[in-house]
Amino acid sequence: MSKISKKPAKLCYTHIGGKLGSLLLEKFIQDKWLAKDNPADKHFYITDKGQKEFAKLGIDVSQIKSEEL
Repeated sequence: MSKISKKPAKLCYTHIGGKLGSLLLEKFIQDKWLAKDNPADKHFYITDKGQKEFAKLGIDVSQIKSEEL
C-alpha cells in the first residue's frame, strides 16, 4: 500500500488560511470572482461573475453579511 501525502488546509477563526487560502484568493482574483476598487483597499468584494460562479459550486454567498467597505 502506498503512502498518501496529505496537504494541510488551515482554518483560521472562520476562514481558510495558510497556503491553500492564499492560492484560492489568487485564483479568485485572477478569474475576476473577487476584486477591489482600489489596490490600496484592505478588503475585496465578490463580483457579479463571482456570485454566479460560486453559485455554480453550490456556495450560497447570500449568507455573507454585507459591509460598508
